[in-house]
Amino acid sequence: MVKLFGHPIHQMLIVFPLGLLATAVIFDILTLWSGNPRWSDDAFYMIGAGIIGGLASAVFGLMDWLSIPAGTRAKSVGAWHGIGNVIVVLLFAASFMLRWDTPASPDAGALVCSFLGVGLALVTGWLGGELVDRLAVGVDEGANMNAPSSLTVKNPRRSPSVHRA
Repeated sequence: MVKLFGHPIHQMLIVFPLGLLATAVIFDILTLWSGNPRWSDDAFYMIGAGIIGGLASAVFGLMDWLSIPAGTRAKSVGAWHGIGNVIVVLLFAASFMLRWDTPASPDAGALVCSFLGVGLALVTGWLGGELVDRLAVGVDEGANMNAPSSLTVKNPRRSPSVHRA
């Protein structure tokens, strides 16, 4: 597990693509509802930023997945989570490319790709929650309601900077 100051980097990064891509879909819905193309124009840029964030998050997700022991349920759930999220990014990348010439007026194909992408992201997000909340992937050993701060150095030889656990 790749961590920064005691917390998994992947879990820190995923909030950006999820928020950007979901908001882009909300903006597209606002365009459909209001007829104001500015919302879809803004969605275009959010999708671009969300794709970049998704790719950055995927790098750390893959490194974390590689550290999960083979033959475990977590390895299988993690594979579905990762593959699903690659498909999410590909769907939004297709939407982004379909919008390229006219970002303020995406065609039906661009909207379908985005809507499918956000729907699949709900499923892969649930799988990510299953990994952390049910299978304890990335949960610090000794975690409890009164655990000390992750910034507390438990071992003087271990620095609270980026490390693999």
